[in-house]
Amino acid sequence: MSATREVRFTEAEVRRQSADRSVRDLRDPRHPGLYLRFWSDRGRATWHLVRGKRWVPVARWPELGVSAVLAELPAIRQRLMRDPATAPIASGMATVGQLLEWYGDRMARDRSLSAKRKAGARSAITQHLLPCLRDLPLAEVSADALDKHLMWPCQAKVSVSYLRQMFALLLTAMRQALKLGLIDSNPMAGMRFSDFTKAKILPKAARLRGVQLADLVQQLAQAFEAAPGDVTLAVMMLAHGTRIGETRMARWDDISLAAAEWFIPAANTKTRTEHRLPLTEQIKALLIRYRAGQQAEGYQGVYLFPNRRGLCLSESQASMVFTRLGQGAWTSHDLRKVSRTTWTDLGIDGHIGEMLLNHTLGKIASTYIHTQAMEQRRAALEKWHGWLDGIGFSAIHGLTETLSEISQNPAQPAEYVGCDGLSEFVISEDSK
Repeated sequence: MSATREVRFTEAEVRRQSADRSVRDLRDPRHPGLYLRFWSDRGRATWHLVRGKRWVPVARWPELGVSAVLAELPAIRQRLMRDPATAPIASGMATVGQLLEWYGDRMARDRSLSAKRKAGARSAITQHLLPCLRDLPLAEVSADALDKHLMWPCQAKVSVSYLRQMFALLLTAMRQALKLGLIDSNPMAGMRFSDFTKAKILPKAARLRGVQLADLVQQLAQAFEAAPGDVTLAVMMLAHGTRIGETRMARWDDISLAAAEWFIPAANTKTRTEHRLPLTEQIKALLIRYRAGQQAEGYQGVYLFPNRRGLCLSESQASMVFTRLGQGAWTSHDLRKVSRTTWTDLGIDGHIGEMLLNHTLGKIASTYIHTQAMEQRRAALEKWHGWLDGIGFSAIHGLTETLSEISQNPAQPAEYVGCDGLSEFVISEDSK
């Protein structure tokens, strides 16, 4: 198949010729040097500008149709004259805006991504990246152009950490488009965020400290009768260092009192790995008390923290819980931070703390430690919850009283002297 056929370039004519496998290339005498070469599958083709013996790919069909190519043809020729080594366009994506819209749609359809991550990416694209870069031609993307149109204007409106996230999103979109052949080169290749700013990204300061926990626990104990759902959500996060998303979606069938374990499915976690947390006697008592209250109110649903429709609390509804409890003084993430900080103060090993938080560990650590650490995790949580008992936690879970009501053999609070043996399982935590 080597025939070149002269035709009048129209979309209908190109589609008609694509069915004829005896034709490889199409040209139109009205547009010298412009050729359309069909791919082997005939459903796609590449637009070329031929200069001497050199065929320069400038776009792909049907991503860029006949009318669009002809409209861009004068500009394409001019750019080739200025820089013969650069193909002006490589697909239907002529601008950064088109690339971002494609990548945003791709992320929205990716089932491996959480709804929160999709929403965050969508917001970054629609609220910041597109307004700044929509009309910037891909052929004109450079560090200077990005600094002028994106980095410098946005640094006055958003935090440095969020600006870095937007930069990473744009860079990822460029890399993905290159891998799929939608662009012939990545104009951001070699760029780093540090090229644009030397400002350090500092972690947010914690708004809860260990010395404040006694007052916090007392506040939660006083609020339990009026708002048991709010308090239990906060206590589960404080007691285990869990994230708000994985906690609000907890189901009763994920809780096993017999096995003393809380199972968090991979789909609910940020790391997309399942998480298993030992349940101490205090937490089992709390859950029994909380479930009894739900049943007394007539709730028989599957979620620990349901909304009025019987579904789990939405992200915004869960956030409102901590708006009510924290009154602007602290957030849900501050509970996770203060838990991790206090674990260190209690001498709990760093690896165990990271496992309890379900942080991603290195490959070697995940292979050799993950399957051997459940007892250490249980000992760590027993030590932590025993410490919380010392500042009033028992007023919330009511361990002895609750278990006495459901068993003929009343359970007593765990003896925490046994937790001194934690050093038998772990090594001391290195300072960070």
